[in-house]
Amino acid sequence: MPAPCMSVCWSLQLVLFLLQLLGQRKVLADCGCNDANRGGHSESTSHHGAAFKYSREANEPESSKKTTQAQVYDQMVLLPSGVFSMGTNEPAIPQDGESPARRVNLDSFYMDIYEVSNKEFAKFVKATGHVTEAEKFGDSFVFEGLISEDVKSNIHQAVAAAPWWLPVKGANWRHPEGPDSNISDRMDHPVLHVSWNDASAFCKWAGKRLPTEAEWEYACRGGLENRLFPWGNKLQPKGEHLANVWQGEFPTQNTGEDGYVQTSPVTAFSANGYGLYNMVGNAWEWTSDWWNTHHTADETTNPKGPSSGKDKVKKGGSYMCHKSYCYRYRCAARSQNTPDSSASNLGFRCAASAV
Repeated sequence: MPAPCMSVCWSLQLVLFLLQLLGQRKVLADCGCNDANRGGHSESTSHHGAAFKYSREANEPESSKKTTQAQVYDQMVLLPSGVFSMGTNEPAIPQDGESPARRVNLDSFYMDIYEVSNKEFAKFVKATGHVTEAEKFGDSFVFEGLISEDVKSNIHQAVAAAPWWLPVKGANWRHPEGPDSNISDRMDHPVLHVSWNDASAFCKWAGKRLPTEAEWEYACRGGLENRLFPWGNKLQPKGEHLANVWQGEFPTQNTGEDGYVQTSPVTAFSANGYGLYNMVGNAWEWTSDWWNTHHTADETTNPKGPSSGKDKVKKGGSYMCHKSYCYRYRCAARSQNTPDSSASNLGFRCAASAV
């Protein structure tokens, strides 16, 4: 129902005010995952420039030059070269650019068996002194249902389109739900609140890189063709939970029927046909590609996406995904965030070129 002009003007002023308070973040839509952004600070700004420079400096320690190939490929799987069908001709979310299905040729490459865990990220931070962008900004997006009442009482901003995403002061990889939380019992869970820049810095330090979107999707499919999930087309074959996603009614009730109401260990559930764990659900995973929703149907070889852009592609969905709101825990599904964005359901894994 249309609102009176005065009410509309007041609402617009309120939205603009909230955007200023949230560092020019975009208004959230859908489940909000793809828009939990910091607004895409460019490298020319003093804050982002300093963060980028620091990351480069921090991730070129002398010790990294002594990393052996055996160390780099530890806990990785060598995926064979091949051709596969990327995307789908039956997109569940057409505006995300899931279509068309197209043939893609890939060279052999390595992929991390597991998502990068808190334990592994802690080693990186200890070795390099890296400070994540969430720590530098001083806040990060957290799902409201996981925030304590004490922390929530100090949050006075919200975006009406997705009120379950709140900017929490002091939320970062060490404190996923805010300053009164910690990861002491989650060292084997995926690291969260890492931006694309943070993830790239980790991979570089480890002698690896982020996977391209094509590599990621190829790895997700586990050797299967034209299937929704890494294991087939049924979410729960024979009633078995094979991924950490939302059960119940989003965003008010997660029944945790799969055993978890937030992240699970990176080793949880069964591996796909390539021996990779949690390729869908648990935590979103960054890729190296810039976001684009228009793809050629022509066959390509080792595609790397656009040469530039504003957002980076993320894949796999998370523990917050439910078919009614965010049906993105499919291999062909995709979403995006600005490279400096972070959230309580966003992580990564690394890839490496076969030498």
